[in-house]
Amino acid sequence: MTAPHTDPYTEPNAVAEAWRDLVATARRSAAEGLVVGTSGNVSVRTGDLILVTPSGVPYDRLGPEDTVAVDPTGRQVIGRLKPTSELPLHLAVYRNTEASAVVHTHAVHATAVSTLVPELPVIHYMTAALGGPVRVAPYALYGTDELAEHMLRALEHRTGCLLQNHGTVTHGSSLELAYDRTAQLEWMCRLWLTASALPGRTPSLLSPAELAEVGEKLRGYGQPGR
Repeated sequence: MTAPHTDPYTEPNAVAEAWRDLVATARRSAAEGLVVGTSGNVSVRTGDLILVTPSGVPYDRLGPEDTVAVDPTGRQVIGRLKPTSELPLHLAVYRNTEASAVVHTHAVHATAVSTLVPELPVIHYMTAALGGPVRVAPYALYGTDELAEHMLRALEHRTGCLLQNHGTVTHGSSLELAYDRTAQLEWMCRLWLTASALPGRTPSLLSPAELAEVGEKLRGYGQPGR
């Protein structure tokens, strides 16, 4: 039986709210076609806990009683269901970044791009929102420390990357931001595949200087205080 969680710094209500948001994000990824079946996974950090989707359970079947959480070492402290098989990938992000949420998908266009190039060509200025050109992490067996290591190198100074012949990983300060980055990455991959598929035509790409200019402008994007 899993040991009970007794951490005084994480309120039960905070865990319940984080789990609801996690399940909603996971269901959204399925509804919007970024995953199929039980593929992909989502995690969110609250206090000293990391909540993760369980392994092999359809998202529409998850309820409050299915909450799964581990500590930063990966030791399960809440739940009867096994954590996602990609737990090493999620833990690696939290140990090496300030991320509060991680979204991993098997999005079709992004996965297709991961089989074609070592880096997504800079087809759109929103590349800057992910920190720069999106790299492709070399292939490794899912759920392994090797895959997590490849991913970390691809994520250096980035908030998203592609996993070769596998999918996407994005992270952020919230589930909403991590998911938005995933959706944006999939859209950019679809855009590049569409443009590059035209016979005899080569898509125009943005230069490093143009991308840097966008990055500066994005610093002031959105509503103040939000």
